[in-house]
Amino acid sequence: MLGPQVWSSVRQGLSRSLSRNVRGWASGEGKKVDIAGIYPPVTTPFTATAEVDYGKLEENLHKLGTFPFRGFVVQGSNGEFPFLTSSERLEVVSRVRQAMPKNRLLLAGSGCESTQATVEMTVSMAQVGADAAMVVTPCYYRGRMNSAALIHHYTKVADLSPIPVVLYSVPANTGLDLPVDAVVTLSQHPNIVGMKDSGGDVTRIGLIVHKTRKQDFQVLAGSAGFLMASYALGAVGGVCALANVLGAQVCQLERLCLTGQWEDAQKLQHRLIEPNAAVTRRFGIPGLKKIMDWFGYYGGPCRAPLQELSPAEEEALRMDFTSNGWL
Repeated sequence: MLGPQVWSSVRQGLSRSLSRNVRGWASGEGKKVDIAGIYPPVTTPFTATAEVDYGKLEENLHKLGTFPFRGFVVQGSNGEFPFLTSSERLEVVSRVRQAMPKNRLLLAGSGCESTQATVEMTVSMAQVGADAAMVVTPCYYRGRMNSAALIHHYTKVADLSPIPVVLYSVPANTGLDLPVDAVVTLSQHPNIVGMKDSGGDVTRIGLIVHKTRKQDFQVLAGSAGFLMASYALGAVGGVCALANVLGAQVCQLERLCLTGQWEDAQKLQHRLIEPNAAVTRRFGIPGLKKIMDWFGYYGGPCRAPLQELSPAEEEALRMDFTSNGWL
């Protein structure tokens, strides 16, 4: 915990730092950091005894580093961050920073339930190498997490963060959508650079893009299943679980959208919908880790209470990839 004197020092020092460039990614003219591109949300490998397997983490990163990703997201939902201790969370970020290519962005999930804990985690993640913090909505008291509460939370975190902040809305896990009016207000903050929206409502994504168009604010789709539609509505990239196994294909979809090859993009998008649903909403992290094993990465076990797939689920997962030509 930060003591009162340290907390005061953090407020003063970090607020001053916001006007300076962050790791060379911001321009000297007040331009916010550019987060456009594709990011795989990296999984956290575990051993058979449920310890973090840092060796397998580095092996996966070396393989993923061969694809033209803009960077990596660590400790998004696919990183099982609620099951990690604070020291494990920081060690994972540190190890990823050391293993990943130096020219890629590292977005680290630093969200906690309280504002103070989120600030502390964000500051610590900056110290171990994160380029930006991806902050999930606090949700335990979701009935009180209205626009005013969330604006206050994110403003305080952004005020005190030495690195840029990316808003993160994932209602499937939190039961809470970050309200559009709150996003619009927060987009005006000089240290809030964008948002990852995993809700799957492309009309909402388009509305956010439209209402923040006068700000230097970027929207990332939170899934490969609606990546093409998000690009068509003005999103600038995606954080896609499917990129952990079909990295080349997700990057190809990005290129097709950016070059206006919409017919080819549509064909590819159609083939990615079922496998994407399998590793997100249908089978979740256990499904993603299983398919990673089949594609030559290390998926391995999840940390309890998450359980392995049943044989029937495993067969259904295989079919979703086989029927679309990926296995």
